[in-house]
Amino acid sequence: MRIAAAILSFVLAITIPPARPATAAVSASPLPGGKTTYVISQGHLKAASQQNWVRLGSYRFAADGTVSAALYLWWQRHPRARQRTGTVPDPSCTTRAGGVATRPRACEVLTAGGFTGAPDESRTGTYTVAGDVLTIRWKIAQTWTEQWYVRPSPDGRLARLDLKQSTLATHGYGYGSNAALSTRRAMSSVKAFPGSLRQDLTSWAGGELVTSGDQPFGHSAFRSCAATTSCLTYLQPSSRGACQKSGGCPRYGGGTRPDVSSIQYYLTMISKTDRRDTLWHWCTCLAMERGEFCYTGNSHVKPLMQIIDDTGAFRGWVGAEASFSTGSRATDMMAVLRISDFR
Repeated sequence: MRIAAAILSFVLAITIPPARPATAAVSASPLPGGKTTYVISQGHLKAASQQNWVRLGSYRFAADGTVSAALYLWWQRHPRARQRTGTVPDPSCTTRAGGVATRPRACEVLTAGGFTGAPDESRTGTYTVAGDVLTIRWKIAQTWTEQWYVRPSPDGRLARLDLKQSTLATHGYGYGSNAALSTRRAMSSVKAFPGSLRQDLTSWAGGELVTSGDQPFGHSAFRSCAATTSCLTYLQPSSRGACQKSGGCPRYGGGTRPDVSSIQYYLTMISKTDRRDTLWHWCTCLAMERGEFCYTGNSHVKPLMQIIDDTGAFRGWVGAEASFSTGSRATDMMAVLRISDFR
């Protein structure tokens, strides 16, 4: 019996495989810049193309190496009309009189089509961080990979993404922190921001790309509205390059006898529960040329996402322009931009 038991033990030992260790969990990945939540603006902008697009939204990174995106898409292939926001700034910050004024006109603010609703698209992917380079591989039907340089802010409360390369996008900006996407600042905080905001932008119009950088953004010059507290307004008295006779204002623009080159600016919150704002502006003379009080032509609509740092403080915006022409695609205006104190 002892011999039989020994033989049985030997047989069991060689026929029953040893237990395998449990499948290891997905390995942890360092968060880009130590931040979970980024607001992102990116675009495919090429001079010779009339199928350019811009995207604006958010990326969320998890420590298990996965990333998710929720984005608004504006594409010349499927142009969208401008959309009403429902916001008309009150008389404290606007005027109902035409002609020369110190306040913008009382007009309902417009934004890019679809921006008042839910994001157009969502996708997931995986990411890795090596040194100061973030690599993302999106799990979609076509190959889409992105690489961004990760730049931490001096105070450590914010991280910036500068696009290194992308399978599909040509330009892009991103800013991240550990504040939730539901964290945003009111327009009173935007106006009171003590820092200096400056803009970097790449735009497409008329088959040409224009890149401009380090432009001051005078947020403190905007006027607060007593009743419509979700909005700020500003009437730029004159413009050196825009709103000229050669720019579509042959009777009223700069260089004509009336010499009207002022610009109407409106900065409005889109949602109380997330980071969406919008910037709307147009040359006063364009409305005058059409005999309108509020301009209904090719105004500039620039949806924005607030940049919020780890403390919940406002630090600017990433944004896009999606101003589709009421005429042909050749006269669309598209852009990718950032307005921030950390650039």
